[in-house]
Amino acid sequence: MDQDQSIKLEDIHYTNFTDYNQIPKIMPMIDAELSEPYSIYTYRYFLYGWPDLSIFAYYNNEIIGVVIGKLDKHNKSGRNRGYIAMIVVEKKYRRLRIGRILAQKFIDKIKEKGGDEIVLETEQTNHAALRLYESLGFAKMKRMQNYYMSGNDAFRLKLFLVDPLDSHQKSE
Repeated sequence: MDQDQSIKLEDIHYTNFTDYNQIPKIMPMIDAELSEPYSIYTYRYFLYGWPDLSIFAYYNNEIIGVVIGKLDKHNKSGRNRGYIAMIVVEKKYRRLRIGRILAQKFIDKIKEKGGDEIVLETEQTNHAALRLYESLGFAKMKRMQNYYMSGNDAFRLKLFLVDPLDSHQKSE
């Protein structure tokens, strides 16, 4: 294991997106860890559109992890849907539960804002991510063939924050 055993969770600080200078610091980390390339416009779309739903983990004033997402009304269901677009923790800081903390902070923010559900996609081969999301209550909803540029399949996962029937009845 190549993580620093002296790192304490209380030494890791979490903040929301605040300014453009954070973008060049996260792009290489995300590019290195996720299979899909993202343009600067993708980052701007999420970070400027939903800055309070972009949460950064800092250790010694360096960004070591991030979750980026959004909340909007789903076209078909009318439900308030959160979406996790990206979540990454640098390799040497994994297995410290930082990814879990980032995901939980995102979930809590979506709940605070009246979200009904949260969705995301992850590669079917990313077993660590699947275990994390399933332990947080996400369920596999759909397998999408050849979803990624690599040709890998993805699973769409969903976390229901309210009973789908209650939410549907409210929107009628």
